[in-house]
Amino acid sequence: MLILLSPAKSLDYESKLATRKHSEPRLLEGSEELIGVMREKSVADVGALMHISDELAALNADRYAEFQTPFTTKNARAAVLAFDGDVYLGMNAKERFDERDFTEAQKTVRILSGLYGVLRPLDLMQPYRLEMGTRLSTAHGKNLYEFWGDRISNLLREDLADSPGAEIIVNLASDEYFKSVRPRVVGAPIISPRFEDTNARGKRSIVSFFAKRARGEMAAWLVQNRVRRESQLRDFDAAGYHFDEKASTAGQPVFVRSFEDRPAVAGARGED
Repeated sequence: MLILLSPAKSLDYESKLATRKHSEPRLLEGSEELIGVMREKSVADVGALMHISDELAALNADRYAEFQTPFTTKNARAAVLAFDGDVYLGMNAKERFDERDFTEAQKTVRILSGLYGVLRPLDLMQPYRLEMGTRLSTAHGKNLYEFWGDRISNLLREDLADSPGAEIIVNLASDEYFKSVRPRVVGAPIISPRFEDTNARGKRSIVSFFAKRARGEMAAWLVQNRVRRESQLRDFDAAGYHFDEKASTAGQPVFVRSFEDRPAVAGARGED
């Protein structure tokens, strides 16, 4: 089983590390090629390409300029500890995982990335911003989907063959990122859970902030419970959600939470 997540725009390179374990990204050659392309762009170019403010464009232009290999624990951080958006707050690996959980996550969790292609949780990464949907023209095509081509899917297929349990993918990534995966290449069933919240009037809908947190909650639950089979997904009950069999399909199990079980909304953090 592999669990797919999106990255986050919010990053944390300051907090105490929950583990010293780390590994190296496996598609780093592609990352270096993309960095080379981005280094040729002015701050104004970066802002226009990514639709961000001048301040953010300058920050990320500096990040491209400072990018260097080899990655070490002094210039990089494990991905699952560096990303700090809503999914990762829901997952809360920094406080929730012990060393065995980090080892399990390394086997089963994969983070899709515009710059790194695919990251394992303990893969070191340097700070960046490069959304998968960016229309960045390279020698490989007009956008990042064409740049990565089958490389992401080939690596997932290899990892799936080596992962514990049934050969299925639990897709907890956003549509933008999952579009980088080519199901025909991966060649495994894909399960995409849906998370719905009920409002005070009893109407159910997907609330983006809550859904992102729920994806992280499910990822942590799958890791900590060593889930191996598709049938076990329906047992997910974290954060007040429960499985709705009537609303579910084979490829999309639906989990719903009542209005009474919803937490007060705090400041949400952006996801890529």
